[in-house]
Amino acid sequence: MMQEHASLLLVVLPLIFVPVTAVLPRGRLPWLATLIVTLICAVLAGMQLLAVIDGGVISYELGGWAPPWGIEYRIDALNAFMALIVAIIAVITLPYALLSVEKEIPEHQTPLFYSAFLLCLTGLLGITQTGDIFNLFVFLEISSLSSYALISTGRKRQALTSAYQYLVMGTIGATFFLIGVGLIYSETGTLNMMDLAARLPEVADQRTTHTGFAFIMIGFALKLALFPLHLWLPNAYTYAPSAITVFLAATATKVAVYVMLRVLFTVFPQDFVSATPTDELFILSGMAGILITSVYAAYQSNVKRLLAYSSVAQIGYMVLGIGLASATGVTASIVHLFNHALMKGALFMAVGAIIYRVGACHIDEIRGLGRYMPWTFGAIVIGGLSLIGVPGTAGFISKWYLVVAALEQQMWLVVAVILAGSLIAVVYVGKILEALYFKSPADDMPAVKEAPLLLLVPTWTLVLANVYFGLDTDFSVGMAERAVEALGVVAK
Repeated sequence: MMQEHASLLLVVLPLIFVPVTAVLPRGRLPWLATLIVTLICAVLAGMQLLAVIDGGVISYELGGWAPPWGIEYRIDALNAFMALIVAIIAVITLPYALLSVEKEIPEHQTPLFYSAFLLCLTGLLGITQTGDIFNLFVFLEISSLSSYALISTGRKRQALTSAYQYLVMGTIGATFFLIGVGLIYSETGTLNMMDLAARLPEVADQRTTHTGFAFIMIGFALKLALFPLHLWLPNAYTYAPSAITVFLAATATKVAVYVMLRVLFTVFPQDFVSATPTDELFILSGMAGILITSVYAAYQSNVKRLLAYSSVAQIGYMVLGIGLASATGVTASIVHLFNHALMKGALFMAVGAIIYRVGACHIDEIRGLGRYMPWTFGAIVIGGLSLIGVPGTAGFISKWYLVVAALEQQMWLVVAVILAGSLIAVVYVGKILEALYFKSPADDMPAVKEAPLLLLVPTWTLVLANVYFGLDTDFSVGMAERAVEALGVVAK
């Protein structure tokens, strides 16, 4: 019974526990309830992936209404893979959150904090499950609204302004997306993604269809933090509580990339997309984002902000693969989507451990700490190497596939930008390592102990995953290739 309804339970279960968690007494009970729910979601996501891993498709009709009249959850290899990434990251984040949240969030707010966390998880999982483009907008807003609330709980007052800036930009993005969906609906009379794919070729030449497509792309470019529409992201990641920075950095933008892939390769006809300058714009935006935001990262003195700008650059790599519009390019994007969740999750967890012990993450305030917190800074070293793309780490695999995809189309400039982005990453990762290992601590710095095990174990779980998936690519690349087949992307 559970396996039959796994696709629905993935969304309904965390949603049911949102009000339950909110009314639980203060203390660790809300955390425990949230952890149990996310564990169950991870199991359900794993069962769902196993059901579609050999090319199968799950079609779940909500309320017994047959699509396209009713809402359909349609699961193939791509969204099953995405749902598993979101659920697993949530499971790894929660043990880390126990001590981190106790340090950064007032005790009386913790039930509401975990309630908002579950609501955000509901929205992200719902986006991966639904086969209805308006239902996708609903889940997008659920995840966004809860994200604004979670970011605003940060310790500093800047968290409120960051959340407000994110709210404004997110609302503009959602409005663009909704207008685009309305325009497409006016031409096709349907909201089901597969039905849209069947009907859109008939109206592909209509100006309304082109306008709707443009609105949808701009809306999700804002949600994705695609350069130059990324201005909300650095502040949001910098001032959010550490556990929320980890969770959002590893999941939210990745889900937005998934939606972009779904719209470009499932909903709209390939001939239609090829006739627009979408691919060229993605390549230009990706290259500019890699170079410009990497340079911005190198000039940051706050480590969280540095990593936030680096995240925008990494989004550039994913978008670059989409813009290449080949089987290898899209495979590279999906692999990097997975690998970036591992590397940036590990790095933000390590920085959160610093904040837990020192109360700050400014370069000048953490200098010389490498000798006192060796496990924490060992995690930063390995995560940083993966971010650079050193062989033997997960980051190398996705950049290798990107380079191969660019070489297939003889795009030498793209190859040069990928290599330049990695070289600039050496600069900003080296900046962190120089402060930690090669500078003397401040004279007035008190003795600092290593981070607690509850912070180190989740951090090193992701660190070791970076090494494992840099050596064994059967799962990550294999799932990406199955996802590309499900999308119907052809080799160029």
